[in-house]
Amino acid sequence: MAGYEGESERMWDEYDWERFLQQQDQKTEKYMQLLETYLDDPQRDEIIAREMGWTQLLDAKDWSAEVDALLDEDATEEDDFGLDKAARSAETFEEHSLYRAAFALTIWIDQLFDQSASLQNEPTAVKLATHSALASAKLAAALSGDNVNEIGMTIAYLKRALKAITISMDAAAQLRKLSELISPAQHAVLQQRLFQVRDGIITLMGEYRSEWRRRFDSEGFRS
Repeated sequence: MAGYEGESERMWDEYDWERFLQQQDQKTEKYMQLLETYLDDPQRDEIIAREMGWTQLLDAKDWSAEVDALLDEDATEEDDFGLDKAARSAETFEEHSLYRAAFALTIWIDQLFDQSASLQNEPTAVKLATHSALASAKLAAALSGDNVNEIGMTIAYLKRALKAITISMDAAAQLRKLSELISPAQHAVLQQRLFQVRDGIITLMGEYRSEWRRRFDSEGFRS
């Protein structure tokens, strides 16, 4: 992908992609906060457009349609380079052993919830389930397709998957203290599955970084 404005054309590395993904997260978060704040305001869409910097909409007549379209455009920037690729290359990531392990983890946690209804009302357990599922989704984005020109994006998504699974591991450790909700045997299996996914992500990141250096180090890889 091209560099930032004012830079010469170059391939994006993981840090460029991370900044891009963070910007998309911030835009989405800001929009959702504004929507919640001004949900019942008759001038809601005009206010949101102004706060989001969508000045091209300030003279528009159909606020709702225009705002929704522009938000979709912002959100799908990320999809165009990552998440949408998952839909186009489903078989690629679904066959990967690491994604299979992450998906199996989410199924196992769902079954754990089915066995213990009290877990569904425990914030720590919900945090565990939510971030495990998020890790699986980020892995799907990272592992979809094998275009070498998108190695930086792949690493950026792997880093997000690693962050999500690390949060899940922390939640699992906290959950273990609530012995009435999860047995030692269940926690041992959960821990083993979490470590399997975490270690797999770390290994894969190392492999992709090595491949990046091999192909693009002459362009200035930042370690």
